[in-house]
Amino acid sequence: MIKLTRLSGLEFYLDAEKIEYLEATPDTVISLLGGKTVMVKESVEVVVKKVIHYRRRLHAPFPSRGKKKIATAF
Repeated sequence: MIKLTRLSGLEFYLDAEKIEYLEATPDTVISLLGGKTVMVKESVEVVVKKVIHYRRRLHAPFPSRGKKKIATAF
């Protein structure tokens, strides 16, 4: 989910996986899978950066808590 701002100033969270494409008209229009559209205050560039950041966090490995010894039987 990414945090965005509607033109009215209301903040909301959008599922970044549902974005089909973005348009700058001059406001940013987000077209979602399923045909709905949302207009936001953020520029296209800012929305793209937020989506990239979201996806990097989503696919980042979990931090290690230290090395675990693996027992091997021979």
